[in-house]
Amino acid sequence: MRLAFIGLGTMGGPMAANLQRAGHEVRAHDLRRVEGFNWFAAAPDAVQDCELLFTSVPGPDDVDAVAAKLKPVLRPGTAWFDLSTNSPSRVRRLHGDLAREGVQFLDAPVSGGPSGAKSGKLAIWVGGERATYERYESVLRAIGDQPLYIGAIGAGTVAKLAHNCGSFAIHAAMAEIFTLGVKAGVEPLALFRALRQGATGRKRTFDRLAEHFLPGKYDPAAFSLRLAHKDATLALELAREAGVPMKIGQIALDELSRAIERGWIDRDFRAAMTLQEERAGVDVRITPEKLRAALEE
Repeated sequence: MRLAFIGLGTMGGPMAANLQRAGHEVRAHDLRRVEGFNWFAAAPDAVQDCELLFTSVPGPDDVDAVAAKLKPVLRPGTAWFDLSTNSPSRVRRLHGDLAREGVQFLDAPVSGGPSGAKSGKLAIWVGGERATYERYESVLRAIGDQPLYIGAIGAGTVAKLAHNCGSFAIHAAMAEIFTLGVKAGVEPLALFRALRQGATGRKRTFDRLAEHFLPGKYDPAAFSLRLAHKDATLALELAREAGVPMKIGQIALDELSRAIERGWIDRDFRAAMTLQEERAGVDVRITPEKLRAALEE
């Protein structure tokens, strides 16, 4: 298939190269000339006579700038997958603008980093018309091994931002617990080995959500709020003794304390997660049957 690829940077270059290796004719454009591609100095020239377009650029302003250049030459029926990490509101606005021209714009941010872009081990989260996703799913699989249709336009971007925010929060918490353990006297490698062997270390973080939070199952307790509050309190006491600031750890203890105030002391400690649901005004629930099917995929 003849397709255009705009943005040949750290992520875009390897993804475009994988499309070429899969046998697609790639017409490429970047602000600088990149060897190994059928390169065009102007983005509009690259998309001529292509039914499929991919973009991989740094952010929302860059996507908008590309769109401004391409709108005059995009033909009705063209499908555009934006692999960038964008803003949901901007994605929806651009989708509406292009739809009036007969162009199908889908947000398709990726996750896996530069190594995943090179190896093809990438998640691709797509929002937009499902029929368009299904039509080009085989092409997406040349870029990443795990394309997934998420929902209406903007859904892929919401999933990407939620994922990355979770990653940043987890890393911030990891920084706290490692500084706590090391300053309290444990050698870093020994601490790393110990944490990997624990219940949290042995299971994939998001898979564990299927046990309690997602189905809303907090009784009987697998690990009670009473015990969790005791352990968190002891950890924060240790942090004060060692002189280690624990902002995230304190937030976690505060949540457990609020849950106890609600009378949930003998429920599973993850019942405290429902406090955030109440604040956000949303009910996060998945039936056990759907969860089992998702885990088996």
